Amino acid sequence: KTKQPVRNVQRQIHSEWVREREESNEGTDERTSKRASERASEGTTSHRPPRRPSMPKAVKAKSAGAPASKGPSGGPQTVADDILIPSTNDMVEAGEVDAARVHVPKFAPETATGSGSNKPDGATAKVEFRRVSVPQHRMTPLKDKWLLLYGPVTENLKLDMRMNLKSRKVEIKTTAKTPDAGNLQRAADFVHAFILGFEVSDAIALLRLDDLYIESFEVKDVKTLRGEHLARGIGRMAGKSGKTKFTIENASRTRIVLADTKIHILGSFQNIRVARDAICNLIMGSPAGKVYNRLRSVSARLNSSY
Repeated sequence: KTKQPVRNVQRQIHSEWVREREESNEGTDERTSKRASERASEGTTSHRPPRRPSMPKAVKAKSAGAPASKGPSGGPQTVADDILIPSTNDMVEAGEVDAARVHVPKFAPETATGSGSNKPDGATAKVEFRRVSVPQHRMTPLKDKWLLLYGPVTENLKLDMRMNLKSRKVEIKTTAKTPDAGNLQRAADFVHAFILGFEVSDAIALLRLDDLYIESFEVKDVKTLRGEHLARGIGRMAGKSGKTKFTIENASRTRIVLADTKIHILGSFQNIRVARDAICNLIMGSPAGKVYNRLRSVSARLNSSY
């Protein structure tokens, strides 16, 4: 028996496999047609699921070339995650939607107290409070100047103010007529400035100007002084009959309160810095004459800048 070439053997095996495959397909087709005829005779329909629509070519190329990324829900990103929904403005500009048929809501401007026209009927504005503590040694001056404090707060800022004698606090709250919510903080700063020791005529500037601040510090924050050294330091800041304090106030355009070892300065940021430097030099031991010379040059520089 002669040996057949390998190629002929492969062809023979392939032809036999194709023949068997065709026979099996013919049997399958016969069974399928038989089942269809039985269903048709019984009057039943097939329950095959609908065919899934094919994926667009652009999406196929993107999903095949790019690695799998996470969608908004945290899972693998699907085709729906890549679809961009155009906004209403884009559709109007493209001419796909008529601008007259698009309903765009319009909201009325909200007021500071939250009582805008878009607020539902029957709703009340939110009431805000500020409470300023009053120490015992400032109770008598507060009683004497109460009307001077009460007038600007209630008439100009449209706020309510009262004195709670039980808790020793000045309570301020907003009303329905308050035009700006920032008035509440301005009124609290105004009352707090008077409690610190400033005159009403000086503290009222906090209500009229926006760039005024109050800075407070103590002598020990600059240098630790005790006993007679502390007393001499306070004397250098005040001067004879308050001469040094008045000079610093006039040169730096600020107001200064010396309350024992605490110093309070009222003014703008730049002016407070000038007054603070002068007071710190006096606490450190510089003579008043040397501080006057520095103030003279600094005040000339400030006047030229204005």
